[in-house]
Amino acid sequence: MPPHPPQANGERVLADLNALRTIGAYKTGVHRPTFSEAHARSLEWLANKLPEAQLTAAVDGIGNVLGTSRKAGPKLLAGSHLESQNHAGWLDGPLGVIYALEAARVLNPDPDVNGAVEVASWCDEEGHFGQFLGSRSWVGAVSEDDIDAARDRSDGRSMREAIAAVGLAGRPRLRAVRGRHIGYLEAHIEQGETLQSGGLKIGIVTSIVGIWQYRIAFAGEQNHAGTTRMAIRKDAGLALARFCVAIDETFPEICGPRTVWTTGRITLDPGSPSIIPGAAEMLFQMRDVDSAVIERLEERLRAMATDATARGPCSVTVERLRTGMPCQMDASFQDAIEAAGAELADGKSLRMPSAAGHDAQVLASIMPAGMLFVPSIGGVSHHWTENTADEDIVTGAQVFVETCRKLLMR
Repeated sequence: MPPHPPQANGERVLADLNALRTIGAYKTGVHRPTFSEAHARSLEWLANKLPEAQLTAAVDGIGNVLGTSRKAGPKLLAGSHLESQNHAGWLDGPLGVIYALEAARVLNPDPDVNGAVEVASWCDEEGHFGQFLGSRSWVGAVSEDDIDAARDRSDGRSMREAIAAVGLAGRPRLRAVRGRHIGYLEAHIEQGETLQSGGLKIGIVTSIVGIWQYRIAFAGEQNHAGTTRMAIRKDAGLALARFCVAIDETFPEICGPRTVWTTGRITLDPGSPSIIPGAAEMLFQMRDVDSAVIERLEERLRAMATDATARGPCSVTVERLRTGMPCQMDASFQDAIEAAGAELADGKSLRMPSAAGHDAQVLASIMPAGMLFVPSIGGVSHHWTENTADEDIVTGAQVFVETCRKLLMR
């Protein structure tokens, strides 16, 4: 019987993830926002690791890290991101980067593997400055004007200032070479509890959700909170609250089975306890894997605004800020993940959509793409308590490496 091909080294994967966990450590998670000092150190850490996988490392002018191979044969690109949400989890992003690094370490030196895994860490997937700016830059979808306009959502710092502060000013932004890669593979924690609740080990992502975001503004009349009778008030804050409730009452009638919607931020102007708000604003987001469902919900949202304005006493306007269309993952990548899971995860896998956005949807615009999920304990993500069992991390790494092997050897 021929020897089994080399597999992922689980202890090495866990050691790497725990090493990254110390960079910007916060409680049991990390605080590593884009272009922070901790984020810059994590990029340097990865660049120093890539030669272990026979890769040449480069950090470009927008903070992407690319590890490229000179090995003959097909190239498979794999990776994720290293920055985090504020005070968030230690696996969201780094898991995919370390899986990619491990796949490259295992497969690139193997003479029986035709081709190589190349590794990417995309900058700002978490959106501190914009929408997938790192991966979008690499596929040619970010202009210099876009970078000039980008601002940190927390403190308003310009992206140009942030790039300079971490020593990347003047570096060129790397671009994809069309046709170089057979595709892109990304791993991630599920960020939900479907796998854990079902006793499953591997999620095979079928599609990535579309995300549409809106600014909904309410215009009323600012006045004294003590002297203005209730009957004549034009309270923009109250109009906003009623609109939120109306959405929750109306959308279930026309949404899809996995549609979600969220009011993520509410602001009142002037925001004083003794002043009736003359203006109010809410940032509202809808997600679904079916663009027709989102279009139907947007039509209802705009109709609700028109009706609320007509009824008064405040006017309502809806402005779409973001249109992120749903994205299908490549069928052959899904098949490869499923086959690897049958061998190394006892077949405990499930084909499922991703309810969160990922860099894979950007890469899918220029090449075949696939995604693999591992379980999240309690479905927690974007919080410092986020976690995945070590056993599940190792199983995921083994399946990821074997998936890469299968894709390269097709």
